[in-house]
Amino acid sequence: MRPGVEAEEAVSPVIATVLLLAITVLLTSGIYIMVQDAVQAPDKGTPYGQLTSESLENGFQVVRVSDLSNELMINTIKFQIISPNGTIVEGLVNDASVYGAIGSQVTFQDRDAGLTLNRGDYFIINATEIGSDEGGWTFRLIFMGTGTRGTADLGQIILPATDL
Repeated sequence: MRPGVEAEEAVSPVIATVLLLAITVLLTSGIYIMVQDAVQAPDKGTPYGQLTSESLENGFQVVRVSDLSNELMINTIKFQIISPNGTIVEGLVNDASVYGAIGSQVTFQDRDAGLTLNRGDYFIINATEIGSDEGGWTFRLIFMGTGTRGTADLGQIILPATDL
């Protein structure tokens, strides 16, 4: 330092870089928060599916999802089993007594254990316990929409008589 000249104090280059990065992150976060409502995922339309059914010799019926437009979260799926006289047995696929359960009236078997409804997943119905063993009952899957997606009938099928 020269005599008669005062020392100048400045921010070190490391601190300056950290401050610039922090300002950049804050500005980017602010812009993201302002714009996030304007950006939405594309609407995939109303989902649809196809079901197949079969009866087993042990008094059970199996309903399989043979086709599905896109995978759906199980917490948005409801099933109904409707008798010819209008009695309805219904429930949510994600109920603990349905999802992967054993010994319930209706169980849902998620083949990939991904908590989603996909092609190949299936329901097992204790036809003897419910009373659908004579056949003629309707099994129906319903998508309970979220957001802009409304409720949709994913498919329905007539349950066959069991071989007991």
